[in-house]
Amino acid sequence: MSEDKVRLRREMLAAREEMSPFIASQTIGDLALWMYQLPVDLQPGDTVAAYVATRREPGGTPMLDALVDRGLRVILPIVPEGGPDRLQWGVYEGEMQLEKGRWNLLEPMGLRLDPDTITQAKLILVPAVAVDRRGARLGRGAGYYDRTLPGLAAPIVAVVHDTEVIDGELPEEPTDVRVHWILTP
Repeated sequence: MSEDKVRLRREMLAAREEMSPFIASQTIGDLALWMYQLPVDLQPGDTVAAYVATRREPGGTPMLDALVDRGLRVILPIVPEGGPDRLQWGVYEGEMQLEKGRWNLLEPMGLRLDPDTITQAKLILVPAVAVDRRGARLGRGAGYYDRTLPGLAAPIVAVVHDTEVIDGELPEEPTDVRVHWILTP
């Protein structure tokens, strides 16, 4: 991994932690509203892959609840044991059905679904630390999404704060998977 990526990740995460609690809360509500206006043909019963936001990451359970309110099946990642590999999945059934998993990330309780479950998704919402206008995504650095996303047909959407869209080019590795869209508050 390049030193530029490590430095940029550290800087972006530090800026995120300094974000005003008011702005962070407003972001959660704004992104939840976007779930009702997504420019993707989603029908009740369709599957959307999403994530549970951590710390000041944009998103939050209101975003997930809005998707469920639309009648969509929401699947969330479960980090497998061992070294970085493809993500497993679980169905989101409300905030009370989330438990701390690996690295204290909130994951759905119950049945673990196969990594290939993501192929059922009509839309894939992924977290990012930053993203550039070409779709290059800077994640947390372990490569779970880069192992999970190749070859999928559904649009992949990076969810970031407005300030995390980079006008220049982010450093990329050959294994990095680009996103199709960027969603900001």
